[in-house]
Amino acid sequence: MKTKSTNVFIAALLLCAASAAAAEPPAIRAALQPGPDRKPAPAFRLGNADGKKTELSDLRGKVVLLDFWATECGGCVREIPWFMDLARAYEKKGLAVRGVSVDVMYEDLKDSREGWARVKPFVQTHRLNYPVLMADDAVTKSFDIKALPLTYLIDKRGRIAATYIGIVDKENLEANIQAVLNERSR
Repeated sequence: MKTKSTNVFIAALLLCAASAAAAEPPAIRAALQPGPDRKPAPAFRLGNADGKKTELSDLRGKVVLLDFWATECGGCVREIPWFMDLARAYEKKGLAVRGVSVDVMYEDLKDSREGWARVKPFVQTHRLNYPVLMADDAVTKSFDIKALPLTYLIDKRGRIAATYIGIVDKENLEANIQAVLNERSR
């Protein structure tokens, strides 16, 4: 006679086997929006682990790679080394990479202290080389976050040049970064 726990265990094994057999989702490519068609990125003021606030307007004049992520999001974690590579390669050319953790919202935690309790060790363990901010309700609404990972490429004038919903295609993202870095900011 099978017990309830045996049934749960078998179901868990079947789920793991199905997950392992599932194909890797395709990487997301995004076309650059033509300059005149670009919409302004929503303004925000978010804090880092030390409480220092950053506003998107502080980054005006730079190309911004804005990555919304969570520690428990496998696709998000997969992209982080790529973003670190891009930060290293293009920071001196005018790229600002910023991670925005949505752990507080995604995991339904009570406040940013609980979010930071999860995010700080992750950032230290993975040695992120770019600043990480904590999302709040206003930013998740203004950027219409419904799925993760979610990455925005923002031009020097603060307009959204490309949007990636899902795991980015690294080569496509890098080509778009290069193109936006080479644009004149009028």
